Amino acid sequence: MKTTTCAILSVLLLTLPLGALAASQEHGGSATMQEGKVMPQGDTKMDGMTMGGEMIMLGETTVDGVKGMAHLNDVGAAMAKMGMKETHHLMVMFNDGGTGAAIAEGTAAVKVTDPAGKESESIAMMAMDGQFGVDLALTEKGEYRFVVGTRLADGKTRQFQFQYTVK
Repeated sequence: MKTTTCAILSVLLLTLPLGALAASQEHGGSATMQEGKVMPQGDTKMDGMTMGGEMIMLGETTVDGVKGMAHLNDVGAAMAKMGMKETHHLMVMFNDGGTGAAIAEGTAAVKVTDPAGKESESIAMMAMDGQFGVDLALTEKGEYRFVVGTRLADGKTRQFQFQYTVK
């Protein structure tokens, strides 16, 4: 039951920001995707639970012709209600730097460095709806660094770096 709930929650969390991302691309692209910008999310009900939170834009970076755009979704309250320790959902979308076409095929994993400087093991990110995502426990205040390693459809390996400060 817990696994089913986690899977359903992951699907919900992956689909919430898609509308916002599509709208921003349609109306001028990254001008609305400023690093560190917090965008309120509306509440969504699922199986009697209300999922709210904020979408926190981490920015975008281009590596070897591929643009990676990342954001966090604060899911701490919803996860705590289910007895889970995860506080944020990290999502990364990849696009061809030249054409802007979405790149959804391949694999991605993230290593997280916490405020104390301790680096996690590599954590696999789940591919869904053209993005890659993972739930993380960012429980300490301070700066976190995310290094997302990929092997996308072209077979090349790339690393994208993002950071966020928990206040």
